[in-house]
Amino acid sequence: MGPPYTPVLGLLSIVLLMDVPQARSYNIQKRGIFSPHESTLDMARASFDDQYVGCTDVMEAELGQLNQTEYTTNRDYAEAWEAARSQWEDRRKNFALPHGFKDEHAIAILTYTTNSPLHKEFNAAVREAGRSREYYLKNFRFKTLHFLLTKALQILDKETTPKCHRVYRGIRGIRFRSEEKKPVRFGQFTSSSLSNENALQFGQDTLFNIETCYGVNIKNFSFFPLEEEVLIPPFETFKVTNFTKLQNRTVINLHSIDVSSNYNCEFAKERKCKSPKCRFNSAATYARSLASVLPLLSACWGLVMMMDALEISCLLH
Repeated sequence: MGPPYTPVLGLLSIVLLMDVPQARSYNIQKRGIFSPHESTLDMARASFDDQYVGCTDVMEAELGQLNQTEYTTNRDYAEAWEAARSQWEDRRKNFALPHGFKDEHAIAILTYTTNSPLHKEFNAAVREAGRSREYYLKNFRFKTLHFLLTKALQILDKETTPKCHRVYRGIRGIRFRSEEKKPVRFGQFTSSSLSNENALQFGQDTLFNIETCYGVNIKNFSFFPLEEEVLIPPFETFKVTNFTKLQNRTVINLHSIDVSSNYNCEFAKERKCKSPKCRFNSAATYARSLASVLPLLSACWGLVMMMDALEISCLLH
């Protein structure tokens, strides 16, 4: 166990968002300019769908070291995390957090909801990272964010009343196809809204009417609370109860069935026992905790910015 990390947030952090808007502004293009492409809604077998059952403590113990690579080599991730951390510092005093819910969980959700390139990049990576265990271990650059988002939703889900939500999702640019009674997954962390009107602002090429029982209302942890967002995890499974293909849009109704994962604790297995068949005891405890993650993340990003500044200075002279 290495020496403790010294908090350096005040010296190295950058405030990226001064006045955060309460709702996104939308640039609705005229329909017909771009033809939407078709895509199949299925079980998303290539998705990385780890639920981290039994290895939470192992993952938390590894986060600091893991982020030395992920956080410092991905500018979009670093900028979004810093904006989220700054926002959470302003909001935290307004909420009573559920048991086990840490600052890092809230910051992860805020990071996901930032209006930045990270959102698209992260979702695309999650959809592909499950093509194989080796691919996930070598190529997936969001192991920390995936873990923190998953745990955040699991903790909040335990506190959710009612358990299930009727939500809506609008898509621009894609006409999904599927079949009634087929099981499907989104295969990524999927944004939806309690408001059909809000959902329509994101697109109308495919409209989803969804009953989710594992999606969580993240209004209190979103950059855009007026969107009334419910975030659905990649491992929730649905049954297609209606598929209607109209002239200018597709409408799909989904009913929650259960959760389904092809992976569990893959990073922890690699770190602790080097075997895909390794088993974890959820009662295991480790001394190191998430408390070290925030200072390390901000320190790493600060160093990246300092290095960039030095490089620019050298070029100017």
